[in-house]
Amino acid sequence: MADIGFIGLGNMGGPMAKNLVAAGHAVKGFDVTPSAVTAAEAAGIVPVETAVATAADVEVVFTMLPAGRHVRGIYLGEDGEGVVAAARPGTVMIDSSTIDISSARAVHAAAAAAGHLMVDAPVSGGVAGAEAGTLTMMVGGADASFEAAKPYLEIVGGKVIHAGGAGNGQVAKVCNNMILGISMIAISEAFTLGDKLGLDPKVLFDISSTASGSCWAMLHHNPVPGIVETAAANRDYKPGFATAMMHKDLQLAQAAAQEAGAATPLGAEAAALYTLFANAGNADLDYSAIIKLIAGKTETA
Repeated sequence: MADIGFIGLGNMGGPMAKNLVAAGHAVKGFDVTPSAVTAAEAAGIVPVETAVATAADVEVVFTMLPAGRHVRGIYLGEDGEGVVAAARPGTVMIDSSTIDISSARAVHAAAAAAGHLMVDAPVSGGVAGAEAGTLTMMVGGADASFEAAKPYLEIVGGKVIHAGGAGNGQVAKVCNNMILGISMIAISEAFTLGDKLGLDPKVLFDISSTASGSCWAMLHHNPVPGIVETAAANRDYKPGFATAMMHKDLQLAQAAAQEAGAATPLGAEAAALYTLFANAGNADLDYSAIIKLIAGKTETA
């Protein structure tokens, strides 16, 4: 069993760290939010006072952080005194944050120069997947780093896929979530149109779910209440995957597209609509609540 440091014990990181403890590993952790630390301690994670201390004398470091600036700050630190410098050579570093690709690759380069084995491993599956240990892990990094990280990734994830070199996990994540965001807008438009033309949404679902219009978001996150039992629409759009997170991922996709010189007109429109919806006070609703905007049932800022 390994000694593991876990930085970022929030809604996603907390359950992931808990699953590592349940698998028999010794986990110490850090978070800036006291309530997250308290919950983690109750789950068997040993609290430490700083992020840098979390990385000392462990074999593996996990991070689950909000944005690229946080990841750069934690790993690189001020004056080079971050996790990369604090960890002993050969430490396996796993960043499961969803961040910009350039930040991911910069941290990879610093970790490799210091003799560490690093992967970027953003996730899909939400809080429920984190709690159940069934997350899909999209992993970027060298082959040796992937093989070193894989046993730990398989504890927190149900599907672990090596996407290629440094940063490619982030590439896979933003591309996947751009598809998801565009799909939800298309579903919302179709169900709104059908309703306005007198078609029962349940009938449209029964047809489209087994026809050419079917897609994962329609089957699992249908935005119309009363159709898919487990969908957020049946819980007043209490988030499984919040609008704020979809907004963030679509913005990351657009930044990546601009850097790569790729044309993503539908991605750009999706990003604009989610910006409008989030800025109108809906950031904490599930991303499927975008149907409110499409149907004209919410005010915009």
